Amino acid sequence: MNRLLEIQNHGQSIWLDLLDRKIMDTGELQRLIDEDGLRGLTSNPAIFEKAISKSTDYDNDIDHLAKQEDNIEAIFFDLAIKDIQRAADLFKPVYDKTKGEDGFVSLEVSPFLARDTEGTIKQARELWEKVDRKNVMIKIPSTKEGLPAIRKCISEGININITLLFGLPRYKEVTEAYLGGLEDRLMANKPIGNIASVASFFLSRIDVMIDPILTEKGINDLKGEVAIASAKKAYSIYQEVFTNDSFKALEVKGARPQRVLWASTSAKDPAFSDVKYVEALIGQKTINTLPVDTIDAFRDHGQAANTLTKNLDHATQILKRLRESGIDLDQITQKLEDEGIKKFNAAFDALLKVIDTQRKKSNAKA
Repeated sequence: MNRLLEIQNHGQSIWLDLLDRKIMDTGELQRLIDEDGLRGLTSNPAIFEKAISKSTDYDNDIDHLAKQEDNIEAIFFDLAIKDIQRAADLFKPVYDKTKGEDGFVSLEVSPFLARDTEGTIKQARELWEKVDRKNVMIKIPSTKEGLPAIRKCISEGININITLLFGLPRYKEVTEAYLGGLEDRLMANKPIGNIASVASFFLSRIDVMIDPILTEKGINDLKGEVAIASAKKAYSIYQEVFTNDSFKALEVKGARPQRVLWASTSAKDPAFSDVKYVEALIGQKTINTLPVDTIDAFRDHGQAANTLTKNLDHATQILKRLRESGIDLDQITQKLEDEGIKKFNAAFDALLKVIDTQRKKSNAKA
């Protein structure tokens, strides 16, 4: 049996962490859906930057849009929306088959808005309306400023993928924003059964930042273990929040749990197995979004088992040892959030420059 399909048997959905025109034009995305059971797709500024800058697939569209639009960011979103709509249509049968649990494609608001609540709400509304697909999620970062935007958008019936999530305290706030949005919507006498949301934890970056500190302190047995321990504790929070009486009262009205999604799960350290973060975090009602290389690796040699709820006491001990060693995980995850915003800003800035260069070429020809 296909090893990727075995993951499904343990209640986890695999999504693809990639979107470009080549993977759709060649039929590769459809093959992944048909043969590997791919159930969704995520995109981000860095993915679009690579797609547009590393190919000529978008040049004609940029030339056409440049004649109608001067705003470079608007040109980008026109390009992105076209791709997102096309991908969403490919995943619509999955969405229908799973009754709206899977089959989603995600589009992120501008990373420049990470600290701008009102700007995020405004753009999320605009993107949601322009994409016009039930099986799309708008990505909003889990910054302090993003939390009220998440609540507001959920209250307006917009599917939200919460991104750039690293820390456990922030995750609790994310669940509160989701539940608050559902409650606000009910108060407005609007239905909540059609709303989907995921909370996306960025994992391997935690180990990339914390492992050198562990080496300095001589705690080498915890290298490569902190992100997994953190994810296991996050899943415990998920189970607690979405089985308690407060959620059950919403569930009766049609509410769906906000699933956790594991992101940044390709191993960055060559000393680790290339499927380390996949094998360790397989569990019910979860999602793992993977790049193509990691999908290929797991198909080749991954081992599927229900691992997410195993060794929870060990995960607790790992986080306890960090505190006892003077390592402040909350401080580290806040730093990762700040750095993540900077990285996405840099990728988005580079992307806009690529589009601007192409736009100028087009205008010069005209």
